[in-house]
Amino acid sequence: MSLEIFGFRALWSPYFFLFVLLILTGYYMITIKYRGKFKNSEPLTRRQGVYFTVAMIVLYVIKGSPVDLMGHLMFYAHMIQMAILYLVVPPLVVMGVPQWLWRAVINHKAIKPVFRLFTKPLIAIILFNGVFSIYHIPDVFDVVKTDMMFHTVYTSALFLLAIFMWWPTINELPEMESLDGLKKVGYVFANGVLLTPACALIIFADTPMYNTYSDPNAWAQALQLCVPSATLASLNLSGPEMFNSMSLIHDQQLGGVIMKIIQEIVYGIILAQIFYAWYKKEQEITPSEEETMLNPHLVK
Repeated sequence: MSLEIFGFRALWSPYFFLFVLLILTGYYMITIKYRGKFKNSEPLTRRQGVYFTVAMIVLYVIKGSPVDLMGHLMFYAHMIQMAILYLVVPPLVVMGVPQWLWRAVINHKAIKPVFRLFTKPLIAIILFNGVFSIYHIPDVFDVVKTDMMFHTVYTSALFLLAIFMWWPTINELPEMESLDGLKKVGYVFANGVLLTPACALIIFADTPMYNTYSDPNAWAQALQLCVPSATLASLNLSGPEMFNSMSLIHDQQLGGVIMKIIQEIVYGIILAQIFYAWYKKEQEITPSEEETMLNPHLVK
């Protein structure tokens, strides 16, 4: 069946669009019009603006477009959502926010101790991967997917933990750097290892794990998170098999494989950036070193 039967609101989430537009407008107002109100502020660079704007566009595509509705109909679409939402959008946000604005936020007396604690590499990596893995325990998953409050709180907390997880590897504040090049490489590899059990559990399961994709009642309840109840009441739906040609188990396994593939691609890109930055740093020659090379007699 066509997704058009769910209506415009379910397909394009106009309220979420306004929410994202509000964030983007606030970002440019703060970084351009009201920048002078912040200490040591600098002009917004094109790179920063592009990163943040792309992050907001991707966020809307993943959570506000028909992709979000597809995530309730097909498990593999849900896993694409999860991968993009927590592995792609957070690093774009971190790199898109100017350094002076990050300082203004994290140096607030109420935020600074919390931020420093949760961005410690060991704490950040364990919390994100732990909460992400717990989310995919069937009992937890089915509750989060069928309750609006739990869904909002859990996914928002996981997004914040994703920011903390990415921070040690890509933040550009010199005073907040906690890992050098080699340690960053180990950190990224450790992230990949810790995320693997959740993906493996999904990939190698021999039966459908989640009621929200196998039980018609639970599935209908989960749909209420993105489809108006009045629209659902007017439709005669039996279950997700009406929209997916794959069996439930194949859909589930494909979701786990897609999650792992996207993870490897993203981590590969981050590793390439780390190696490139590390190489550039190793190639830099300080003025004193250059003077010594040009004037060997200065060496005692």
